[in-house]
Amino acid sequence: MNALKNPRILGTLAVLLIIALTPVAFGDENYIMRVITVGLCSAIAVYGMNIILGFTGQLSLAQGGFFGIGAYTVGLLTTDFDWSFWQAFLVGVVGTSAIGYLFGLIALRTKDEYFAIFTMAIGFIIYLTISRWESVTHAHSGVNNVKFPEAGDLIDFSNPTAMFYLVFIILLACVYVTYAIRRSSVGRTLLTIRTSEDLADAIGVNVGLSKQLAFAASAFFGGIGGGLYASVVGFIGPDAATVDKTFEFLMFILVGGMGTVAGPLVGTMIVTFLFELFQDFQAYRFIVLGPIIIALVIFAPRGVVGYLGGFIDKRARKRRIGSARKDGSTPAGTPSSADAAGHQGAPADTITTTEEKK
Repeated sequence: MNALKNPRILGTLAVLLIIALTPVAFGDENYIMRVITVGLCSAIAVYGMNIILGFTGQLSLAQGGFFGIGAYTVGLLTTDFDWSFWQAFLVGVVGTSAIGYLFGLIALRTKDEYFAIFTMAIGFIIYLTISRWESVTHAHSGVNNVKFPEAGDLIDFSNPTAMFYLVFIILLACVYVTYAIRRSSVGRTLLTIRTSEDLADAIGVNVGLSKQLAFAASAFFGGIGGGLYASVVGFIGPDAATVDKTFEFLMFILVGGMGTVAGPLVGTMIVTFLFELFQDFQAYRFIVLGPIIIALVIFAPRGVVGYLGGFIDKRARKRRIGSARKDGSTPAGTPSSADAAGHQGAPADTITTTEEKK
């Protein structure tokens, strides 16, 4: 119950509640429901990028490729081989995770900008394979009539509202996994690696294995998002696996906030809404979106959720200091002047406050 007093958790729950009630307002608008559901599929993949980038600080530019593998696995198995959606989805998620793990064995031998370049090359190789291997992937002809999930006579997932709630429930699981990782010893290990790999190695952390598992987890989430996307849209082409898709995911997480629980979802929904708002100016939308993103990077470098989290932390510290002055004592969790100087400029999400511990 104490966790529900945490403003961060309350904010995340409020965002989820608003999205859950979307069908109440737009249930009769099939196009809007499809757009929102596609946004949720992207958000799942962005949560994967949040694990590798937000938690460990490794910029992986292969996420679009993993998203495409998940989408094409479901698409090809349900159309060319007449598999059920759930069979194809399971194979797609497991297969994408395995491929991500194998690629990670090589990619994580590099560091910093070399890691980013290498993973971008991986994403480009995946895209070229999908767009050129016509006998298997149908190349630019794409894959049509991808099956919807099956639920017997209970639920008709061809209904946009039913499909929305299926994707939303899976998204909830991804949000909870991210929250659990963030609060666990595994999450603290990953954040230590992000702060300093040398420090993590010095205190006995298996840096290589931790990064490897984080990379595989990012591919796992990408496969989930891609598999659901294929069913929601019904048609997939090579565009689902382009490097541009990766940069879209990166934009979502930058806007929402890296390393936060709600950031990937908030950033995805905001940018998806802006894309739809400027869809009549498709060729020029980045002229408008560019300055908005630049302003966010300048004034809220930790993203919307990171900025709000920092603001909440400051207010909480002021309240504790104010109450302590009245009582004539030092508030618990308040840093000394030396500690404050040491933490100056540190991201708010890397400092555990007393409220978070509760």
